[in-house]
Amino acid sequence: MNIFEAIILGIVQGIAEFLPISSSGHLIVTQKILNINIDDAYLFTFDIVVHLGSLVAIMIIFRADIWKLIKNPFCKMTALLIIGTVPAVFAGVFFRDAIVNLRSGIWLAAAFTLTGVLMMAADKFPPGTKEEKDISYLDALFVGICQALALPPGISRSGTTITGALSRKINREAAARYSFLLAIIAIAGAGALDGMKFLRGNAAALHEIGAAALIIGFFTSFAVGFFSIKLLLQLIKACKLKYFAFYLWALAGIIAIDYFVLKKIF
Repeated sequence: MNIFEAIILGIVQGIAEFLPISSSGHLIVTQKILNINIDDAYLFTFDIVVHLGSLVAIMIIFRADIWKLIKNPFCKMTALLIIGTVPAVFAGVFFRDAIVNLRSGIWLAAAFTLTGVLMMAADKFPPGTKEEKDISYLDALFVGICQALALPPGISRSGTTITGALSRKINREAAARYSFLLAIIAIAGAGALDGMKFLRGNAAALHEIGAAALIIGFFTSFAVGFFSIKLLLQLIKACKLKYFAFYLWALAGIIAIDYFVLKKIF
């Protein structure tokens, strides 16, 4: 992998991990467009690194919340985060192989279309009245199920969890905060599992991709992700998620045309 490809993929990861457009789906599309001829096992290693860059960005922005949880680990929010994480863990353990294999053009077109529908719906919900302290365990479970349903590529985790939270009458600020705290656990957990899988596998990936590409991918993802989080928080408050729906529907249409007619990418 050359430096240019690492920068592009780092930018895509940084933007798409937190904006409601699906980072996994966009990474697949970008890798196809760039025609990156690297074994999937090696790309898997690069994906781990850029996700770690996103994780560092979100941990810095929400460091105050994380510190509160560290100082008071037995608070209600800890329980809410555990409950919200369980469905994704269950789905990841039992359906991981099936989820990873959902990479076809027709699947991505359908998944991007669905995410667009969710973003349009998110802006239609009336203002919620529940503050962070009012989030119930049932709310957490529902949002957790939404997160589990967003594991396949093309379905946005942030978009799905925020929409789920808004549908439970949680106000926009609390919905965004809870979604991002869940993201920290999800990204860290997936990174740990994938990292262990890599260590048990072939370390030749480091040589194949190159240390420079890995480092640049990490820092690019971190920098872009940092500003993406700030942007999304503003857009959620302003009820402007519908603009992502228009983009996702256009992308889904392009992918569908390529899949059925052009056959240039998929």
